[in-house]
Amino acid sequence: MSRAQLSVPLVEAQQVLDRPPRVLVDLRSPGEFELDHLPQAVNVPLFDDLERALIGRLYVQSSPQAAFEEGRRVTREKIESFTATVAELAGWRVPAAADLVAGVESLTDGGITVLERELVPTASRTEGAVVFYCWRGGLRSRAVVAFLRRLGLEAAVAIEGGYRAYRSWTRRSIEEWRPPPSFVLRGLTGVGKTLVLRELARLRPEWALDLESLAGHRSSILGMVGLQPVSQKLFESRLVGRIRAGLGGVCVLEGESRKVGDIVLPSPVWEAVDRGTALELRADRARRVRVLLDDYLSHESSRAELAERLPFLETRLGARWKGVLVSMLESAQEADLVGLLLEHYYDPLYRHSERGRRYAASFESEDPVTAAREIVQWIERRSTLTKASWARRSTIAAERERAGL
Repeated sequence: MSRAQLSVPLVEAQQVLDRPPRVLVDLRSPGEFELDHLPQAVNVPLFDDLERALIGRLYVQSSPQAAFEEGRRVTREKIESFTATVAELAGWRVPAAADLVAGVESLTDGGITVLERELVPTASRTEGAVVFYCWRGGLRSRAVVAFLRRLGLEAAVAIEGGYRAYRSWTRRSIEEWRPPPSFVLRGLTGVGKTLVLRELARLRPEWALDLESLAGHRSSILGMVGLQPVSQKLFESRLVGRIRAGLGGVCVLEGESRKVGDIVLPSPVWEAVDRGTALELRADRARRVRVLLDDYLSHESSRAELAERLPFLETRLGARWKGVLVSMLESAQEADLVGLLLEHYYDPLYRHSERGRRYAASFESEDPVTAAREIVQWIERRSTLTKASWARRSTIAAERERAGL
């Protein structure tokens, strides 16, 4: 007797981004999710990292059917906890009489070929939906949607093409982006570029593009200390989210190298950094040392991270520095250590990289609040945006100030 076909409603990745669903569920393993995921997605993995690796190995080394059987076995073991988690997220109640294991058996007992033939895609919408996705929108997410719809969760739909479709859209969005007129904060290490940029973001939130925040890295050899660097893919997801939020006709960012930690800046972003109008920030040595101490030693755990990474800088400085930097850290000579690094490593490196660069204006950054206000005024005086646009922005800024934001 022939088996009935099962409708699997599908939506496109961009639909999910443009019109967010009620719930968005990432079915991939925790490791895959950590590397990157759709905005607002919740990870409810069907397989953990080890299970996913085993199933993938079976697919390659044995057969698709062998991989399918292993996935089926794992799913039977986890289906009750998995369904309970989905039900809680979706605000839905699993039918009391449902035999979930039997449901998995019934859905999958024909094997991989039969199941693929039975799952029939149909177009759907995201409004009010509970959307699921896996890596490429294949059997994993479609089977989950079919299973849940059988149980009565009619809002269940899948993303056509899965995460891979979203990733393609993300890369295309970045490639097609053309940055607005850009102004780049530059200056020696420790002048407080990040402090000024974040104060500027409070005054003109639509202007700021904080690449270091998106990357979880300060863009230097020690730039990961106390932070959580992200993958290239997650950085690009965050970048697209910021672009979609709008930059208000002006883009203000920090001067960076082409790489922020392990992140390679996409071409349109690098163009904004490299060719934007350069604004110099200045501060005396004592202020720069204070800024760096506050930044790099804000957490007790940061000291151990620095001790682990300082030997690399010792090798860059030369043989006579072996053990010196670590010894200074261990003997609580942090200020002297920072001053030494500025004099012998960071300042020479920065001056070499900036050779020949011209600054349109210079600002003292001892007080980031004052510096940010002066930069805003400078940009607004020279901006080509219309007076009406600036009037509207001023009104918004005044309302934010009255509200204490």
